[in-house]
Amino acid sequence: MNRNSAITEIKGIGEKTAALFQKLNIETVGDILLHYPRTYVQFPVAKQAGEVTEGETAAVIGRVMKVPVVRRTRSMPVTVTTIGEAGAQLELVWFRMPYIKSQLKPGNIYVFYGKVTRKNGRLVMEQAVIYTGEQYAAMENVFMPVYGLTGGVSNNLVTKTVRAAFLEENLFQEYLPSEIRDMYQLCEYNYAMKQIHFPNDMDTLITARKRLVFDEFFLFILSMQYQKEKRVKDANEFEFMDDGFTAGLIAKLPYELTNAQKAALLDVQRDMRSAYVMQRLIQGDVGSGKTIIAFLAMADAAHNDYQSAIMAPTEVLARQHYETFQKLCEQFGLKIPVVLLTGSMTAKQKRMAYEALQLYPNAMIVGTHALIQERAVYDNLALVITDEQHRFGVRQRENFAEKGAHPHILVMSATPIPRTLAIIIYGDLDISVVDEVPAKRLPIKNCVVNTGYRAKAYSFIENEIKNGHQAYVICPLVEAVESMDTENATDYVKKLRGIFPEEIKLGLLHGQMKPEQKNKVMEAFMKNEVQVLVSTTVVEVGVNVPNATVMMIENAERFGLAQLHQLRGRVGRGDAQSYCIMVNCSSSKTAEKRLNILNQSNDGFKIASEDLKLRGPGDFFGIRQSGELQFALGDIYQDAAVLQQASEAVHKLLEDDPGLKEEAHENLRHYLEQFLKRERNQMSL
Repeated sequence: MNRNSAITEIKGIGEKTAALFQKLNIETVGDILLHYPRTYVQFPVAKQAGEVTEGETAAVIGRVMKVPVVRRTRSMPVTVTTIGEAGAQLELVWFRMPYIKSQLKPGNIYVFYGKVTRKNGRLVMEQAVIYTGEQYAAMENVFMPVYGLTGGVSNNLVTKTVRAAFLEENLFQEYLPSEIRDMYQLCEYNYAMKQIHFPNDMDTLITARKRLVFDEFFLFILSMQYQKEKRVKDANEFEFMDDGFTAGLIAKLPYELTNAQKAALLDVQRDMRSAYVMQRLIQGDVGSGKTIIAFLAMADAAHNDYQSAIMAPTEVLARQHYETFQKLCEQFGLKIPVVLLTGSMTAKQKRMAYEALQLYPNAMIVGTHALIQERAVYDNLALVITDEQHRFGVRQRENFAEKGAHPHILVMSATPIPRTLAIIIYGDLDISVVDEVPAKRLPIKNCVVNTGYRAKAYSFIENEIKNGHQAYVICPLVEAVESMDTENATDYVKKLRGIFPEEIKLGLLHGQMKPEQKNKVMEAFMKNEVQVLVSTTVVEVGVNVPNATVMMIENAERFGLAQLHQLRGRVGRGDAQSYCIMVNCSSSKTAEKRLNILNQSNDGFKIASEDLKLRGPGDFFGIRQSGELQFALGDIYQDAAVLQQASEAVHKLLEDDPGLKEEAHENLRHYLEQFLKRERNQMSL
């Protein structure tokens, strides 16, 4: 068995289980090992029944005095027993588990693990996991992995499968040159893989994570620089006039462009008239007005009789751009064809769009990944724009560019990355920063609250809806995950149905839904057919719903600050006052300090900089991907120092061996090819 073997090679995995794993894109032994834990559970020290409090997940040690009682209800058997002393008792309840009665022997001591709640004035633990004292003592200091799951795949199944895979020694071949490992004190690759899943302690977990994060950054930067080394700067073959056309459009706008917008647009226009093809990133905070810059650049191309295309990461956003560009053309009296091309269009609609690409040499083309499919052939493409770059791979961008004869490339990102990091990550692009927000927008009012504020928040949302507005509620998870006391969108919708009146329509949106389902829900929200949208972070990408005035984020402490700022940017896009309610479910002082940065500022660049200062090398429990680049483990804010090291290592390596031709780099070359292959595969999904 090796890392490329089918997952069915692992003992205990048959075809049915393999089909379930496929839902998580796990098909090989390597895939299951690269499915890293999303967090870990460390079992707490066992307490006495009188020491536990309502709401905590606890381990309670106690002697079972009586045989548990099994009560038969109409729907199910309920097993009940009590531990503790008079005045300090804990009731234990199990549903549909009558066999518990024979498992618990009166007089024996057990440890019960679960969440403590209060019912009818009594402290209760439901569905507790039962351990002997010895079993629990062996687990008290162990980090237990918690994985991302799907229907039919339990955390226990993933854990057992990973353990079984590791019975085969050295599944991964070391590929980093020894001098790089020595320079940055990086552990061996197989050791890192085992420790990231089953760490011995906190120190080994930090050591393993540092190595794997370094690898992610190193391969990403190496692939970008390696391809850049092989690329020559393309000569600009497009002729653009200097006739004041764009200035005339700007004068007709009903608002004044900010100085930052004007400077970025000037950079773009200068690039499109220079000797070489443009390769530029426009980095602008949420709501800073990047879309109008894209439109003006595309109108400039159309005025000079060239086609331009903008690729959005979602169909909803693509349709929104399409409608916006049509209205702007109408407003300016421009006779420019605007063409839409998305994956969900009918065969007839797509055929008409393909014909339009050939028919209109000055068209503005708006779409999703469908723009880079084989059948999309462009007649006269001079400018390509990718919106929200972190959703697209470097290879995807190149593939888009190859649709024309070396067109100008403009990348737009709403992620406020500090400039030092942006230069590393977007090393092949020139950078323009749009760091001002249009003056007409009211600043969002923020508050960080604890869970006791929820009832007031729901009442506030209901009042905003009565005034004709809408609200988002964000949860970190799609559905409940074993051992994680975290809100999930699926159950949250059900909860809100029992809180809000029937006339308030609720919607559910998450990444596991099919594209057409997501589009349908988002369009219903945009039309105000849904008033409260309960969602995961899929709403982070820039869809514009000006009528939404409230953003409530559950378990806010589990998100990176940049991601929270992106989420907050979904509101405050209209003329009405907007609000962001961040629910902090943690008692940690660090979490409180981090969230207060957001509470006190709406400046994404300042937030990014402060976030960078606050995070330390071991501060990664509960912090999810910040949204800018989809690394499995790495976070460019939290791991900025490692990102810098990886960049230095790549620079030195390519300086010494530009083509990676030395024999010592054979394994590295092989891994790089695999990385580029994965990028291409991801691009084609």
